[in-house]
Amino acid sequence: SDLNTFRFFEEEMDARAQERRILENDLRLAVDREELELYFQPLVDVYTEEVMGAEALVRWRHPRRGLISPADFIALAEETGIIVKIGAWVLRRACQEAVKWPQAIRVAVNLSPAQFKDRALVANLRAVLAETGLEPTRLELEVTESLLLRDTAVNLQMLNEIKSLGVRISMDDFGTGYSSLGNLRSFPFDKIKIDRSFVSELERSPDSAAIIRAVLSLGRGLGMTTTAEGVETRDQLAYLRAEGCVEVQGFYFSEPRPALEIADMLHERARSEEHTSELQSHLNLVCRLLLEKK
Repeated sequence: SDLNTFRFFEEEMDARAQERRILENDLRLAVDREELELYFQPLVDVYTEEVMGAEALVRWRHPRRGLISPADFIALAEETGIIVKIGAWVLRRACQEAVKWPQAIRVAVNLSPAQFKDRALVANLRAVLAETGLEPTRLELEVTESLLLRDTAVNLQMLNEIKSLGVRISMDDFGTGYSSLGNLRSFPFDKIKIDRSFVSELERSPDSAAIIRAVLSLGRGLGMTTTAEGVETRDQLAYLRAEGCVEVQGFYFSEPRPALEIADMLHERARSEEHTSELQSHLNLVCRLLLEKK
């Protein structure tokens, strides 16, 4: 029976490996087959609750499996190097979409450490900005701290070249495994993003609350913007606001939405704000005329 058990286990392992190979082969063709889609999640100002930008999130609409979450294929893409091709597609498409948005709205795009192995990254970024016409100041690139664990000098040089274009650089998922104050000192990041794992534990864990408070204080001290991910409740928002967080994203305001939906939402908000501004101008004019008559 031991032999039978071992053979069953071996077949199961082989089936999983085979399934992984099939998925990998499909993923290699996903960009060319136009199976990838961009979704966006709004970045919201903590105090005004206005949308300041949106983060680009890739989805894979597999012809047989349906819509696949990044959690189910990004790790595979990074292990196999496919992420370089996917990342280039996401960057170009995100910039193409953001050009259609109201001028004040920024777009955030994640860069994998694997993409920095391609030394043409900066040249490609410059070409995408020129091709799409997106103002560099409206683009925000998010990198993880693991980028600074290997080829540090070369990667820092590339980050500085990117920043010299006028593009903003954010440190994503701060505090989740490689945190070092030295990393924050080594490069002038524009933003620190607080990982959703801390926010989700905020109301149950004093430790998470203390970590968030410390990161927010650190951000203020270093002159960096802070964004909290995964905000789902009014209480979480209230805490972050009271502690001086600048920006949030999460299901409390909006789940990730398809590109067309997010564009419609942004333009609708812009029209609403413009209308409010016009009403305020008319009101100011009426008040001035009334005061002049007196």
